Amino acid sequence: MADARRAPLKDQTDISGARALIVEARFYDDIQDALMEGAVSELKAAGLTHDVITVPGALEIPAAVAIALDAAAGRGKPYDAVIALGCVVRGDTIHFEIVSMESSRALMDLAVARKIPLGNGIITVNTDAQAWARARASELDKGGDAARAALAMLRIKRRLAKT
Repeated sequence: MADARRAPLKDQTDISGARALIVEARFYDDIQDALMEGAVSELKAAGLTHDVITVPGALEIPAAVAIALDAAAGRGKPYDAVIALGCVVRGDTIHFEIVSMESSRALMDLAVARKIPLGNGIITVNTDAQAWARARASELDKGGDAARAALAMLRIKRRLAKT
């Protein structure tokens, strides 16, 4: 397996004061705590405030994102970025493939259709050990990665809006 590579992004467009939404699936509480730790740390470091919505599983994340985006816009307080966090562990049936692929597809559809910066931190793994390696901030930090992806896309969106 290739080592993770995080090239530093040079775009320093100001995004302080932006609002982010984290939608998390609390199917595996302990792993979710680790994913949240990484994501929240990145948002705080970038100067963003955030709200958290919790759903039962990864398949519910895209619908919750759509509902929350509409509600926030309706209140005149739209979200500037979204982070999706969850964990899907392979089992003995094709349910793993359905959940992982359909949640990812729906999130990509939302990001493109709504032009919303979105970081997908739904980890898909074969074992609990793989989940922990991906979730912990001291290891692969996939929660932090999802937040960094959303922040990078938000910087691009803001920079291009100025030109």
